[in-house]
Amino acid sequence: MINKKVQNAEEALQGVKDSMTIMLGGFGLCGIPENSIAELVKKGTTNLTCISNNAGVDDFGLGLLLQKKQIKKMISSYVGENAEFERQMLSGELEVELTPQGTLAEKCRAAQAGIPAFYTPAGFGTEVAEGKESREWNGKMHILEEAYKADFAIVKAWKGDEAGNLIFKGTARNFNSCMAGAATITVAEVEELVPAGELDPNEIHIPGIFVKRIFQGEQYEKRIEQRTVRKK
Repeated sequence: MINKKVQNAEEALQGVKDSMTIMLGGFGLCGIPENSIAELVKKGTTNLTCISNNAGVDDFGLGLLLQKKQIKKMISSYVGENAEFERQMLSGELEVELTPQGTLAEKCRAAQAGIPAFYTPAGFGTEVAEGKESREWNGKMHILEEAYKADFAIVKAWKGDEAGNLIFKGTARNFNSCMAGAATITVAEVEELVPAGELDPNEIHIPGIFVKRIFQGEQYEKRIEQRTVRKK
């Protein structure tokens, strides 16, 4: 029986070194690998290039790595909730590559599927297209985008089994699912880890073939990025 279980985040992130490129799943503060981020902070790994849709907030998520200045370059789509990110970017301390959200997802998915590059109309005629090949398809201009190349992809799932099969819940599926398998090593942390064979095959979102290591996380805070309530 295949068993990819490791005991904790420390064991799961063995091999992470300075100057590596790391994908981190999540959408806003939903479905982020909290335990793995905490371990990266503890390890003190520096000069990282991080690929993530968001950059966390000042004291949570990737904001914790930014506070410690462990990130050299951030490749993201939406970063408007992090004041420290803004400060580092404007001061030149942090290199930033802003990418259209759909393109970001597709660059991850292409890496997952082994596709080296693809054409997309998103970004043509803007700064995003600078230095990139362009071509007309069906009367519309497209730019060539290359798939990401990452050393580690770190994702977070609601439930998984010891063979690495994953089930996501709600919005957490958005970027976690396309990042799984999109790097040399994929680490999955899950809220609940069960023996192989206990998950319904029809409910699995990502098969274990995409996952190298899996562990059960603990003490998830699950913050809400923007809380909106209705007046009584």
